[in-house]
Amino acid sequence: MNVRYFNKLRELLPEPVRQFGGLVSLTFIVILSFAILNGFFGQGDELVEKMKKEEARIAQANKLSKIISILPSGILTFYEASNHYKLSKKQYETVCKITKIIPQRAVMGANLINFKATQIYTTNGNQIAETFVNWDKEKKKCIAGFILSGSIDGAEKEKITVSGEVLNFLSTGIDTRVYFIKNF
Repeated sequence: MNVRYFNKLRELLPEPVRQFGGLVSLTFIVILSFAILNGFFGQGDELVEKMKKEEARIAQANKLSKIISILPSGILTFYEASNHYKLSKKQYETVCKITKIIPQRAVMGANLINFKATQIYTTNGNQIAETFVNWDKEKKKCIAGFILSGSIDGAEKEKITVSGEVLNFLSTGIDTRVYFIKNF
């Protein structure tokens, strides 16, 4: 009985109206399907949070790229030097905050003062457990360092932290690196 009424209704309605009705029905089914799936799998708050963090990271990277691009390539200091670019105090703080790389040259220079650190560094294959570059707000200085972990002559494993004030940075045009650590 219902089929007969449905067929009569189909015959009475013009083709564009039937197509539009089909489109509306299909749209309703798609929206309903997504509403049901959203009920099962949630709102995606974690995804939104990850996307916001990624956007913030990209914005920070772009900001850092702009800062690095205005610096000249070469050695950057915060004191007067004949052949090096002198940073303002604000630039010094900013460069410190964006620098993450401590090359082997700076590590070896800092190890020269600490004999035990030199032994652990060379005995354990020049392995560095961790590096850090931080801005000390109280002293208004850039502090860089590294943690060495290892043993000397098979003894118990030790951890040594070597840190000091960053006197120079090296700007490569792509990034900045710690160039010299004063740890004496």
